[in-house]
Amino acid sequence: MNKIALRAFFGLFLFLPVVARAADFDAAALSAWWGIPFAGILLSIALFPLLAPAFWHHHFGKISAVWALAFLLPFAAVHGVGAAWHGLVHALVAEYIPFIVLLASLFTVAGGICVRGNLHGTPRLNTGLLALGTVLASIMGTTGAAMLLIRPLLRANDNRKHVVHVVVFFIFLVANAGGSLTPLGDPPLFLGFLQGVDFFWTAIHLWPETLFICCVLLVTFFLLDSYFYHTKEEERPPVLDPTPDSGRVWLEGKVNFLLLAAVVALVLLSGVWRPGVEFDVFGTPAALQNVVRDLGLIGVMLVSLAITPRSARAGNDFNWEPIKEVAKLFAGIFLTIIPVIAILRAGEHGAFGAVVRLVSDAQGQPDNLMYFWATGLLSSFLDNAPTYLVFFNTAGGDAHVLMGEVMTLAAISAGAVFMGANTYIGNAPNFMVKAIAEQRGVRMPTFFGYMLWSVAILMPLFIVTSFLFFGA
Repeated sequence: MNKIALRAFFGLFLFLPVVARAADFDAAALSAWWGIPFAGILLSIALFPLLAPAFWHHHFGKISAVWALAFLLPFAAVHGVGAAWHGLVHALVAEYIPFIVLLASLFTVAGGICVRGNLHGTPRLNTGLLALGTVLASIMGTTGAAMLLIRPLLRANDNRKHVVHVVVFFIFLVANAGGSLTPLGDPPLFLGFLQGVDFFWTAIHLWPETLFICCVLLVTFFLLDSYFYHTKEEERPPVLDPTPDSGRVWLEGKVNFLLLAAVVALVLLSGVWRPGVEFDVFGTPAALQNVVRDLGLIGVMLVSLAITPRSARAGNDFNWEPIKEVAKLFAGIFLTIIPVIAILRAGEHGAFGAVVRLVSDAQGQPDNLMYFWATGLLSSFLDNAPTYLVFFNTAGGDAHVLMGEVMTLAAISAGAVFMGANTYIGNAPNFMVKAIAEQRGVRMPTFFGYMLWSVAILMPLFIVTSFLFFGA
């Protein structure tokens, strides 16, 4: 994308804050065709790495910008510059900036904790690391747990030929399912917390589903890893281990655990401290507690960069490429998803009304089985946080009422968190784990190749889960 044209486009919008006030449009009147740019960026993520990997590696940010403009420019022409500007500002201020600031802070802080030493990547050790990461995900977030453990896990297995399955299950468990018990674990649950859902509600009501899914995945992984380790690995001659076993493991950059606690505190603060002060950003309200949270997270990130020993980041081969990839691609996703979410929020009157009608029975009562699948499948391809909000509001939007209707809220929460593992774009840590693994020389599956893993392993598990817990 020509940089001059891009700057001119956004420069034009900067002169139109007054026009932005006239930003309303009828979401129910939007055609499904407005979803083409969103489908385009998804197909680009899926196909370019397969068909033109070198071109994608150098230009994925530009491709993301092209699809964003493919939505914004026609939308401005049809519905007015004010509506397009409002959508742009709201997506950036209310959704994208808090999203990427939280991810960047967790990425930076966790990237400053270096696990020194090396252990041999046996099935028992690998399963133990996955179990540890699964537990940590609800405490320090899926991004924090993933960034803390993915490098030592890869290092422990760098002398093995078959490593892809280790990373895939790491995404299933640590980057997704493990974050299902607290609002700190995954963005959808944090949005529910901000809507009034009690902090420990998911831990109390979602632990049976979480325990079942995580235990099945850990057992499945152990059996599969044992097969590769004892059968396939022994078929090749011994090779030199790039990082020989050290016999012990220790941590460098431990001060970052205090900074992780600060991240947790800032996130909690934004949910419990509500002074009622808002700033108007060209028509989009920015609550004081959220501004304080985001500025605090940026401060934590800068402190981590300043006080972490350089040797710790060097030991992690820390660089900004994974978070840059997430930032560029999700900027396009957050913008092109605007009409898709708007149509879904229009309910039965929108172009996707059939999806909304699926989650209610003939008497208009919530169908929990369908809430699980509708929220989950859409979360696989849309961002799972706004998808959670769509179905949260479809179910009534009153947190106190929904906490009483336990299974409906549990179905929405479980679908959004668990099925984020179905694709690389279902949850942001998926992309970061993939990028780090590829930097370490692991030939990760393509977009569709990864989906073969999720369809083969996760879908049967989700089918059983849905009927065990939400079928009644």
